[in-house]
Amino acid sequence: MSVPVLAKPQLRGLLAKRLRIHIIAAFALSLGCATIYKFAVAEPRKKVYQNFYRRYDAVKDFEEMSQAGIFQYGKP
Repeated sequence: MSVPVLAKPQLRGLLAKRLRIHIIAAFALSLGCATIYKFAVAEPRKKVYQNFYRRYDAVKDFEEMSQAGIFQYGKP
């Protein structure tokens, strides 16, 4: 009976080969996450701010706050 011979493991250049694969995977994953964040978070947030400032009247808001007594003029 003969013992099967195992193939020698690849040792030379193994780190470079694995790093190349991991760098490509990390780049693709980060690009995907950035794209998802842009369309799931940033764009809806931009729309909310645009809608708020489209209807926002600073003078009216100031008048309401001054009538409510929020501002203290000349008092220490």
